[in-house]
Amino acid sequence: MKKTATRSKEATHDRIVEAAARAIRRSGYNGTGVADIMKAAGLTHGGFYAHFASREAMLAEAADRAGSEAVQAMESVAAAVPPGQTFQAMVQAYLSEMHVNSIETGCATAALGSEMPRQAPEVRRAATRRIKEMIDLIARQFPDWGEPGVHERAMVTASTMVGALILARAVDDPRLSDALRKAALNHLISNN
Repeated sequence: MKKTATRSKEATHDRIVEAAARAIRRSGYNGTGVADIMKAAGLTHGGFYAHFASREAMLAEAADRAGSEAVQAMESVAAAVPPGQTFQAMVQAYLSEMHVNSIETGCATAALGSEMPRQAPEVRRAATRRIKEMIDLIARQFPDWGEPGVHERAMVTASTMVGALILARAVDDPRLSDALRKAALNHLISNN
């Protein structure tokens, strides 16, 4: 009986974190309250503190989940193509029109990066860990992985991808959005 209750509490906790991860990407850290997240998880506001010590603790888990999902998405893309095509496939998926339109489920760094400096240390720590994972994943796709300069090239690549996605989402001109994505994609593919 105790194991069932524990599994139920873990499942409920996971549902809250999933709802929070979607909510923060959609509305930002400060744009979504605990009550909204609990409602999205199908729960009442009163049950929040049975799962989290604070709002910041929940946001840290949500940031970690959102970042993890972004890394997993890129790993899935890499696993689905033959070796030697992984870098191009990852960049194409990241800079796709579908990703531009998937704020709620897409890259947390692109959705939340500008808000990060004002977040609690545990939220920033979670986001930082996932950003490092993304950079490392990109670095491993280069044929000269492990050589000097590859990690720096991966940081520039990640920065270009995230920046292009942010700009493509920011503009209200669909042609400019497409042009921004395609310019970054062409640059990254031809220079790596």
